[in-house]
Parts: sequence; structure tokens; C-alpha cells
Amino acid sequence: MQLERREHIPLLLAVLAPIAAIIAALALCIPLVSWTGIPAWQSYVVMLKGSLGSRFAIAETLSRATPLMFTGLGVAIAFRARFWNIGAEGQLYAGAIAATLVGTGLISLPPFLLIPLIFIAGFLLGGLLLLLPALLKTRIQVDEVVTTLLLNFIVLLVVSYLVEGPLRDPSALGWPQAVPIIDEAALPKLSGRTHLGLIVAILSAIVVWVLNSRSVLGYRMKAIGANIHASRFAGIPINRVILATALLSGGLAGVGGVSEVAGLKGYLSLDLSPGFGYTGIIVAMLAQLHPIGVLASAIFIAAIYVGADAMSRSANLPSYLADVMVSTSLLCMLVSILLTRYRLRWQ
Repeated sequence: MQLERREHIPLLLAVLAPIAAIIAALALCIPLVSWTGIPAWQSYVVMLKGSLGSRFAIAETLSRATPLMFTGLGVAIAFRARFWNIGAEGQLYAGAIAATLVGTGLISLPPFLLIPLIFIAGFLLGGLLLLLPALLKTRIQVDEVVTTLLLNFIVLLVVSYLVEGPLRDPSALGWPQAVPIIDEAALPKLSGRTHLGLIVAILSAIVVWVLNSRSVLGYRMKAIGANIHASRFAGIPINRVILATALLSGGLAGVGGVSEVAGLKGYLSLDLSPGFGYTGIIVAMLAQLHPIGVLASAIFIAAIYVGADAMSRSANLPSYLADVMVSTSLLCMLVSILLTRYRLRWQ
């Protein structure tokens, strides 16, 4: 048996492969769920109702999916150019820092001006944070996996210093958190805990899709991702494209931090993100780096986590099952991508 690359990928196969991967992942998790003593179908029903069974559940799922959309888009646009951004978590916190600095009264503006301003500030700070690894990669060939990963811990130390020092909220009774943002900077609510950040995430996905499919920069990023040596031979400015990719990738992840601070939590703290940046890598891979697919992938993963919380409360099942399901879904998706691009040839 050997793998043979497909010359043409049928559209039906490309559409059905991700769906089959998700179904396979849920099927593989049945023994683990059944091991807890509750029938798997019953657990899945509870999970579905807990994440999508009511207006409140849907709002909670969309609220959890919003930062995943931003980090997933940031990772997808970087991975498309084979720039391995593992630092979306740090970039998210950088955007949250920017939202705190601008949105806590430093600038007095009406909401229709202040809200776009904090989004721009978060985008710029998140993008600038990723420019450093991009410069190291383009100038002296430093591996961006290492630099982006280590920057996550550096940013968290900066956040710890800020919430316990210059930005500490004196009314928090000793709890390490920054001063809350003012009402003019808070994102309007849509339903429940869902806020304006969801609309911004959807619009961002559309913009990224247009950028990838209709712009020169998108073509150059795809070319570099396909073959960097051929792209250099063709005259594509590799360094400039990688720097632009880093700015866009880090900026999108930074906007995710803005949405969490200004739309949901209201202040900066060390527990702002339970790992949205790292989960964004899974979101991007499940979506096969497609920006519109990132939206669906983020909602799927958020539904698993929200449904697992409901399942844990009602059926007394451990919530770590959500991590197992997400990890299994990623593995199944990688297999489906392999079988989509290659066929098995028996000899």
C-alpha cells in the first residue's frame, strides 16, 4: 500500500471530508464517554442541548467562539504563508493591554470613536509584537516557533506586572486585576453575553477571505507557502510579504484580546484567556486554514466546551472530555486532509 497524490480533488470529497472527520472523532470518543457510566448518546444529547439547546446556550457558545475566531484567523493567515505563529496567546494579551491603556479613560471620546480606536490599538500592538519574530526570521533565520512561543510567557509577565503595579485596580480588594474600562469603551451587547466582537470577527473573516483570494498579497502569501524558493526565483519580495503577514496575523489575534476586555470581562487580568491562543491553532487546522471555515470551526469547538460544562453539571461527567474531543477532532481532521490530497493505492 502506498500514497498517491491526487491530480484533482473532487469538490464533494473536499466538502464531506471535514464532516466525516468530526463524525469519526465523536465516534472514537464513545468508549471514553461510556466508561463514565452514562450512555454516550445521552451524554452527547446533554452536550448538544447545553451548547445549542436554548437562546442562552447559543449566546454562550457564540461568546466563547468569538476570541477563537480572531486567534484562528490570525493563525490561519500566518500558516498559509508557512510562518508558524505559535504566539497568538501572547498577541491576544497584547491586544488586551492596548484596550486597557486606551479604554480606561486615557482618551475621552464618544463610543462611536473610542470603540474603533481600541480595536485599532489592539490590532497594532498585537501586530507589532509578532513583527519581532518576523524580523528575526527574515534577517538572521531564527526559528519563529521558538520566538513566538517564548514571547507568550514574556507577555504574561508584563501583564502580571501591570495588574499588580501601574494598572492595578485599588477597588479590587487585593485581587490582581487592572482598572476597568469606561462605559464609552465597552462593546454593545447583542444577546446575553454575545457582543459586538462577534460581528467584527465575521467581518474580519470576510476581509481575510477577500485578501486571500482577490489580492496580490494573498497570492504572494500562498506562493510562499507553496514553495519559498520558487517564489524568490519569481521575484516575490519574501521578507516584505512575511512582515506583512506577521502584522496581519498578530493584529487579528490582538483584536481577540480587545473583544474579551471590552466586550466580556471589562478589565485585564491574568486569567483573561484559558488558552484561546493555543486553541486558535486547532481552530485554524480544523478549518484547513480557510477564513470562512474558521468561523464554523470556532463555533464547533466552543460548542464542545460549553456543552461539556453543561454535561459536567447535569450528568456529573468530567469536563476534561472536551479537551479529548477537541484533540481527537484535530487528529481526525489531519487524517482527512491527508486522504483528501492523497489516495491509497494497493499493490
